[in-house]
Amino acid sequence: MQQALTGNEAMALAMKQSNPDVVTGFPITPVSDILQIFSKYISDGKSDAEFVPAESEHSVASICFGASAAGARAFTCSASQGLELMHEILHIISGTRLPVVVASSSRALSGPINVHGDHSDFMGMRGTSWIQLFSENAQESYDNFIQAVKIAETAMLPAIVSSDGFFTSHNLERVETLGDKNVSDFVGVYSPKYNILNTNKPITIGPLSLPDSFMEIKKSQSEAMIESKKIISKVAQKFKSISGREYNWFKEYKLQGAEIAIVVMGSTAESAIPVVDVLRKKGIKAGILSLRVFRPFPADELMAALKNLNSIAVLDRSDAFSGQGGPLFEEVKSSLYRLNKKPKIINRTFGLGGREIDEEMIGRVFEELQKLVKGKKIDEFGYMGLKI
Repeated sequence: MQQALTGNEAMALAMKQSNPDVVTGFPITPVSDILQIFSKYISDGKSDAEFVPAESEHSVASICFGASAAGARAFTCSASQGLELMHEILHIISGTRLPVVVASSSRALSGPINVHGDHSDFMGMRGTSWIQLFSENAQESYDNFIQAVKIAETAMLPAIVSSDGFFTSHNLERVETLGDKNVSDFVGVYSPKYNILNTNKPITIGPLSLPDSFMEIKKSQSEAMIESKKIISKVAQKFKSISGREYNWFKEYKLQGAEIAIVVMGSTAESAIPVVDVLRKKGIKAGILSLRVFRPFPADELMAALKNLNSIAVLDRSDAFSGQGGPLFEEVKSSLYRLNKKPKIINRTFGLGGREIDEEMIGRVFEELQKLVKGKKIDEFGYMGLKI
């Protein structure tokens, strides 16, 4: 069925169709309407989930932890400072191997205070052992959330699905939705591997772990993240069978035979397509790689896709403040390290705090890449779209 939905409406619908037992949350821009929409599903009798309003995002994550540990399918949504306030519990959820799923529309982190979209909050989660999926548009927000439920519950790791705050979360787009039964059958009935309410198999949740056991637990988490790559692929194949839509680690646009390309996440990839089309008509072999899965990071697959390029620009919508480029750049550059003949690679930080990026700005990045091909020296790092 085709519907006109915003990114947030699409994720709220996917959340409802995935049959949660517990949904909790605390309002925060730009995801507050996900909670509002979902609470209406409950009041209209379209969901029998238990909705638990909380007094803070720390409490939200704690409620998800408790509900999931008790064997419930638990969802929430948050962004920006909300995810930061959850941060302590994010590690506890993943360390306890609980498949909580979060819907998010990425937003800048304070300070100064800013409620608009960038990827700072999403990148701030990269060390929490959560599976991280990013969406270009409302359709992907819908599809990714449904897949994330199946991925998380199979891998026994939590997952977050995000898109660009306001650029995707509040834009109305055409979305091809599935029937309630299709989604329900796809995610299946949640059957937890363990829960604290099973009196036949009593367990302890959250015990003290001393040096004699802590490393083994962390190694298990690490192995689970690596193993989740197979699960993500299998879930994508199954999702294609019910939707006709194909998902992979990333989306390629005219990357085959390209000489130069940008690597990017989110809605900016769609903005870059017309630029590439114009360049191709001029005989310039340009392409785009739009990353969908950030954790686990698809290093081998990305290396294979980019190895034949001459020059690459990684566009980061956040800054790692390391002096060595943004977080996406760090991952991409590390992935290419094993190549004997490496593409030239530069990093451009853009769009912080919701600053818009247009085709002209993207075109200038491709101009820099063309100069790199010709052997000219270009700064490795830089901000684009500054007013000064």
